Order: sequence, then C-alpha cells, then structure tokens
Amino acid sequence: MTAGPAGSGGPHSPGRLDVWGQSRVHVWVSGRVQGVGFRFATVETAQLLGLGGWVRNLGDGRVEAVFEGPAAVVAKAVAWCHRGPAGSWVSDIETRPEQPIGESSFRTRPTDYAGEG
Repeated sequence: MTAGPAGSGGPHSPGRLDVWGQSRVHVWVSGRVQGVGFRFATVETAQLLGLGGWVRNLGDGRVEAVFEGPAAVVAKAVAWCHRGPAGSWVSDIETRPEQPIGESSFRTRPTDYAGEG
C-alpha cells in the first residue's frame, strides 16, 4: 500500500483541508478492480456518504477516483477503497491530497485508455 507525496498523511489521510474542513483526495486502486463492479460500487458508496468527485477505469487495469467532502467522510471512502466490493481484490492504493474545488456530486467518467490518470 502506498500513499502520496510526503506530508500526505498516509493511506487514510483526509487530504488537504480548506478553511471549512473540506478535503479532496485523488486515489489510484490496483488489483482485480475492473470487471467486478468496482466503479459502480464506488459511485454508490460515495453518493451514500454525500461526497463529490468521480471515478473511472484506467487502461492499465487500475481504477482512479477523486473524493471531496468533509475530511472524516473522505477518509471513510478511501478506507472503503482498500476493501472494495465483493469479487474485487485490492493489491495497492496510491493517494494524493488535492485542494478542494467544491465538487458536490459524484459521477462516473469515461475510461482513460492512456491509463496515466
């Protein structure tokens, strides 16, 4: 399991906080995470948690997501990514904190076949 750059706070870090306690974390999930409903379960989980952001498959077999919202709730979504839905197997997670931009809805993005996220 890997985390983002130094100072990112580890794999369950809430990311960078703005003055209202909002955070945003960019996540790349490796393992058996495509063809098992990982994206759809991520959308469902993020929407149930009330987070903004997006999720998509990458051409290299990973899933990429961004979660934005209250820091403690973003941390729950990142923790969920370590498990994923039934049928998935997570071998590694990379996270990078980002500055919140005010996203309030969660959606699926088209696959990035370049796979570079």
